[in-house]
Amino acid sequence: MLRIHQAIQSGKFPNASKLAAELEVSTKSIHRDIEFMRDRLELPIEYDSSRFGYFYTQEVSGFPTMQITEGELVALVIAEKALEQYRGTNFEKPLLSAIRKMEQSLPDTISLNLADVEQTISFRTRAEPILELQVFDTLAKAAARRQQLELTYRKPGRRETELRVVDPYHLANINGEWYLFAYDHLRRDIRTFAPSRIQSIRHTGKTFQRPSSFSVEKRLRDSFGVYSGEGQYRVAIRFNARVADYIREKRWHHSQEIKDLPDGGLELRMRLSGLDEVERWILSWGGNAVALEPRELVELVKAAARRILG
Repeated sequence: MLRIHQAIQSGKFPNASKLAAELEVSTKSIHRDIEFMRDRLELPIEYDSSRFGYFYTQEVSGFPTMQITEGELVALVIAEKALEQYRGTNFEKPLLSAIRKMEQSLPDTISLNLADVEQTISFRTRAEPILELQVFDTLAKAAARRQQLELTYRKPGRRETELRVVDPYHLANINGEWYLFAYDHLRRDIRTFAPSRIQSIRHTGKTFQRPSSFSVEKRLRDSFGVYSGEGQYRVAIRFNARVADYIREKRWHHSQEIKDLPDGGLELRMRLSGLDEVERWILSWGGNAVALEPRELVELVKAAARRILG
């Protein structure tokens, strides 16, 4: 249909036979497409019997390549608002550009009070990650092009940095934070890096093949957040009635099992590969959550509580 539009727009009065030959379809297909363009896309197409071809009865600025419902338009506005988590990254500009192009190609027949949507829907992030755009852009492009990198990296809690040669496999936004999953040649294993801790970055000039078996979903399947451990823990946490509803309202982990208690509280059970992140989560509930098992988790929380008292 776009090719038909271009042919009519040229002012050469193409007919169905000529269009069918050029597009290698039947004349019936051409007639059906022109009917759709006229009736559904509301293009001003007419047939000039004296010139044996189709023409536009008025100026057409562009081909309406998109049909969209009001609900889809609302979803588009929501998606634009959701871009807040990409502000400051190299994804922001192309995403905004794509949305603008879609908005500009919408048919005029759709009407919607966008101000109402603006006032009733918003997205907020608790803490905006601080990213060095040049570093982030280099990571994103290297992951897409399979280019090996050398990172000057600082681990949390340390002042000194170290050089790490990595094959960047995947960039992921997890709970509002960006992480790089990469094969670390020093550790000879896949490691997780925070882009904000990368002090400098350079290309080694080498490329790599990402293993077909690599999957972020599989790697994080038994983690509570972004870091996957080597263990296998059956975690049990008791929440009191004050916060139990907050727990019921979300799926915190794919393995979770919830048991309601007579006093209005609940027990949450999960199978995890590590304990550090779930320990911090328990502490964030300010005493309304109690670690029941495993023993290692109970001791971690107790030790943290003693430090808080100190």
